Amino acid sequence: MALASSRSRNASATRDDILAAARRRFAAESYEAVGMRDVAREAGVNVALVSRYFGSKEELFRKVLLERRDEPWFGGATSRAELAAWLGDLAFAGQEDEQRADLERLYIILRSASSPATARIIGEAFVEDVFAPLAAQLGEDGPQIRAGLALILVIGATVLNGILSVETIGEDLREEGRRRLNALIAQALAVE
Repeated sequence: MALASSRSRNASATRDDILAAARRRFAAESYEAVGMRDVAREAGVNVALVSRYFGSKEELFRKVLLERRDEPWFGGATSRAELAAWLGDLAFAGQEDEQRADLERLYIILRSASSPATARIIGEAFVEDVFAPLAAQLGEDGPQIRAGLALILVIGATVLNGILSVETIGEDLREEGRRRLNALIAQALAVE
């Protein structure tokens, strides 16, 4: 009971708790698999409160996806070598790595991209938050193609390693795999 009374006095903290619970759920499961009750249970609130703050599951998803828009991707990397290393490291990141938040954002995008309810939201967010900024950092000479190829490599590795949990590269070869993926991404980003 003390939890509920402290929550009622701090609407901002309650809203943040709901968003954090929704973020964890959407990163772990697809949009269709996550229910408002699941989010409420994980946040320790009544489902009516989730609806009061966010209206609908679609709006809750939108807030989760867009909540970190002001946090840039690519870890401040500016050179092609830094970008390649950052992207390759993201593909091999785990929950303990400093790129955990970016990995979580990518999982949310990938797990729910095929949902008719979220496809448009995800498509727009991915282009605005990931693809366009990456292409903009690559300058002239086909930046969209280079950014697209690099992201294909990262997303493919992320799907295999994280979402499907297929261990294509064993733990003993992880560093070698990361190094090789970084080299492939660097090639994709390079100007011919």
